[in-house]
Amino acid sequence: MVGKLQSNKAKKAVKLFDYIHSLDNDGLALKLSYYEKELNKKIKLFIQVNLAEELQKTGIMFNDLNNFYNYCTKDLSLNVIGLMCIPPVHSNSQEYFNKLKKIAEQLNLEDLSMGMSSDYEQAILSGSTYLRLGTSIMGERKSN
Repeated sequence: MVGKLQSNKAKKAVKLFDYIHSLDNDGLALKLSYYEKELNKKIKLFIQVNLAEELQKTGIMFNDLNNFYNYCTKDLSLNVIGLMCIPPVHSNSQEYFNKLKKIAEQLNLEDLSMGMSSDYEQAILSGSTYLRLGTSIMGERKSN
């Protein structure tokens, strides 16, 4: 699953998906852990990191990442396999991708969910293992 996951939808997400690319807060982590146990299913998770500290975006702030990662993996036994980021619009995406890769290496995480239709080439050059290419596949969103 890609995109914001509300904690009230966590049970349904655990039932439906094998991967969730948007783990972004303590409450959601706790709910996912609970439903994994209840449903006897392990999900592969990406922590969404808000590298630019953009107020309009969700994600764990860089300074909180180590504590959040330890909480998820040690306290809740979640299967965090990688990190995810969405660089600011009109930014040097490669700079953010390289930073995320360095952080992932420090945490010994191999997978990176980064790169969308507009910047996937830079993401690949920075080591992305998962791309989000909705616009390239489905076309531009139509406004009403």
